[in-house]
Amino acid sequence: MKYQNYETLRAEYPEQGVLVLSLNRPESVNSMNRKMIEELLDIWNSLMHDMETRAVILRGEGEKGFCSGMDVADVFQPDKMKAPIMYDYQYNFGELEMAMRRIPQPIIAAVHGPAIGAGFSFALASDIRVISTDARFATYFIRLGLGGADMGCSYFLPRLIGAGRAYEYMLTGRFMSAEDAMNLGLCSRCVEREELMDTALSIAKDIAEKDPLAVRVTKEAINANLDCSDLASAIQVENRNQVFVTMHNMQKSS
Repeated sequence: MKYQNYETLRAEYPEQGVLVLSLNRPESVNSMNRKMIEELLDIWNSLMHDMETRAVILRGEGEKGFCSGMDVADVFQPDKMKAPIMYDYQYNFGELEMAMRRIPQPIIAAVHGPAIGAGFSFALASDIRVISTDARFATYFIRLGLGGADMGCSYFLPRLIGAGRAYEYMLTGRFMSAEDAMNLGLCSRCVEREELMDTALSIAKDIAEKDPLAVRVTKEAINANLDCSDLASAIQVENRNQVFVTMHNMQKSS
């Protein structure tokens, strides 16, 4: 499946089944403006029904970093700051993370430099995080005079690093270094910047070679069981998936 040339995104296929999606506003460290929100929602929704794309790598264009957060001047325009309009618009922020979890393709965030605010949330909503040694993260919202929890970070961060440290980062807006991100278990690989894309591509290719249905139900099971109340419920989801995939494989071989 081919994707249009977006204004704030760049989509390309360096390997069969692997989509590299670049946040493409390098002049502002790929900050998220209104157009990027619109285009990200479009491509995430399109990927829901894209059977050819098996894995997605999300990266930031340019040397400066992954994403510096919201383009505040563009997103918070004075004529759109009335409560009903703002509430309706805020809904789209959360929809970005929801869409990232709903699509069947695993998302690998390849992060270099700063991932701040919205950028941190994009990394958190991804399934796998591969970072360079100069990567650094911050929720940062509270430093802008906003609530310290936005765009799903109060959901993802405590589950990924534990509530105690998540409180600290969200209440202070302090930066998390690449070393801390690895020690806290937030990221799975930390490499030199020149190795970042090769490492992300290696993981994406490995995933793309697997049966797409098996990958899809695995991602769904992990997401569902993050909120699962007990072991029995988790096993029920796994049992359903295993029967489903086994029957699928038997039909393929017959």
